[in-house]
Amino acid sequence: MKKILFLSCLAALASTSCVSKKTFLASESARIEAQNKNESLSRELGLSKSSVDRLSKLMTQLAADTTELGKQVRSYQAMLSKNMSQQEKLDAMLQLKRSELDEREATINELQSMINAQNERVMSLLQSVQDALLGFSNEELTVTQHNGKVYVAMSDKLLFQSGSARLDKRGIEALAKLAQVLNTQTDIDVYIEGHTDSKPINTAQFKDNWDLSVIRATSVVRILTKDYGVNPLQIVPSGRGEFSPVADNETADGRAKNRRTEIIMAPKLDKLFEILQ
Repeated sequence: MKKILFLSCLAALASTSCVSKKTFLASESARIEAQNKNESLSRELGLSKSSVDRLSKLMTQLAADTTELGKQVRSYQAMLSKNMSQQEKLDAMLQLKRSELDEREATINELQSMINAQNERVMSLLQSVQDALLGFSNEELTVTQHNGKVYVAMSDKLLFQSGSARLDKRGIEALAKLAQVLNTQTDIDVYIEGHTDSKPINTAQFKDNWDLSVIRATSVVRILTKDYGVNPLQIVPSGRGEFSPVADNETADGRAKNRRTEIIMAPKLDKLFEILQ
């Protein structure tokens, strides 16, 4: 009886197993397919996460690079701004130097114009004096131009007797003609210099050659100012004695040349001095 019951259960179980197996196989196939999908999704998710990590790192690096680049840009901007500031300073200095150069060039041009005008005046004065003293010989006087001045060297034979400060008639005539020129030249300075040779003199009137040269110079000044109206403010007398010779005092001819009175005419340089200051 028990044996029959066992066989019956076994048969029933076999029939039940056939139905469950199909269901089981279908269920297992679905499970495997789902598992495969899950694994595929997991792999894709892993790959995506890896990509995201790489992108995140890249973004972090890019952010760091951007920050550094920003610092460099700001640094370059500061340097550029500084350089521009230096350039502006250089431009200002250059402009200042150009202005100074322009002023100097203007001053130089003005000075050159005045010097040219001065030279023209000297040449005109020289010609006027030569024309006025045309009737006198070279032994009596010479007229020259040197260093922007006109020199009239009158010998003692023309102006004075030997050892005297009294002017001769011929000398007074020469001074009268010269005074005509001086009275038309109000913007010149006139220097009267007395010169002697080296032979010493010692008389009741003159202690030495200094005395003689100074008194001869003042005698010429008195004739020019008192007799012929030359402005005394234009004239400066002085005596040089024997200390400014033009020839050798060892010869008679040389001593004769050294005994002279020089009348030196120089256009005033006040305007030139004003510019130079």
